[in-house]
Parts: sequence; structure tokens; C-alpha cells
Amino acid sequence: MPATPRRTRSDALQNRERLLEVAAQVFAEQGLDTAPAAIAKQAGVGVGTLYRHFPTREALIDAAYRRRLTLVCEKAAELLPGHTAAEATRAWMEHFLDYATAKSGMSEALNTVIASGVDPYADSRTLLVDAVSTLLEAGARDGSLRGDITPEDVLLFMGGIALSAGQYATREQAGRLVALLMDALTKGSAAG
Repeated sequence: MPATPRRTRSDALQNRERLLEVAAQVFAEQGLDTAPAAIAKQAGVGVGTLYRHFPTREALIDAAYRRRLTLVCEKAAELLPGHTAAEATRAWMEHFLDYATAKSGMSEALNTVIASGVDPYADSRTLLVDAVSTLLEAGARDGSLRGDITPEDVLLFMGGIALSAGQYATREQAGRLVALLMDALTKGSAAG
């Protein structure tokens, strides 16, 4: 009779989440030079716990990036209750800019993951399109956003804003660009 898989303990799940949060921040801010032991220490766990969850640096980088992506995508649905879709979309765009800034800081680390044969971006497009679709569909229902904009259009704009904010502009200027995009998304809507 096959053994039933063991359920992961809640403290092990919390340790894993802390490791991913700290690793994403460290890789974004300091690059690849940080020792795994330093990441484990900052997360409040032993290095053995880190390696039990992530046997290689590449596995840790990949998981940290995917976790950040998942969190920003989940935020779309979390923001909708109690807000118009336009308000939720504006708030989500701020979260997206935070994610994109961290991702930009992790680019060297993500390149090592790609070199190891893993594609950390494999699900990125689908997850992001789904998140923006959730917001746009809610906006079409409540009348706060135009109904003729595609998720791909929004993501292209947001990618451009994030890229320019990371290379040429300030976060303040990125905020103004997001406000211009929101004007475009609401113009012609029932609320705009």
C-alpha cells in the first residue's frame, strides 16, 4: 500500500514564506552575493531549513520570484471588495510597480535561474493577464472602467511605466504616468 503524503506543518509553511520574502528582498537589493546563511538568519531560521526547502540557490531565486508574482496577482481580487474596480485597479497598479521594481533588482539572479534551465517566467503572462482581466471585468460591470480595453494593453502600458521608472524616471513620475493611464481607462466609462 502506498504511503500517504505527509502534510506540511504550519510552522514549516511559515518558515518557507519567510524565506521567500527575505530572499526576494535580499536578491533585489543586494544581488547574488548574499550567502544563503545570511538569508536564513535574516528569516529567523537555520540554514538547514533553507536547504530543506530550496536545495539550490536557483531553486530559492525561482521560488522567491514566483511568490512575488503570485502575491501581486492575488492582490487584484483582494482589492475589489469595498472599492470600485477603478479604485482597485489604481491600487493594484501601485503593487505592480513595487513588484516590477523588485523584479528588476532580481534580474541578475533570475538570469542565473534561466541559465540553469528553469524558466521563472513560464506562468507570468497568464497570471498577470488573469489578474488584470479580473479588474477590467469588474470595471465593466460596475461602470467605473471602459469596456474596450484588453488586459494585454494595460500590461503593456504598465510594463513601459515600470521600465521607464526603473531606468529613467522616479517613483513620483511613475505615479503620474499611472494617473494618466487611469484617465484613459476611465474616460468614456459610466463613471468617467
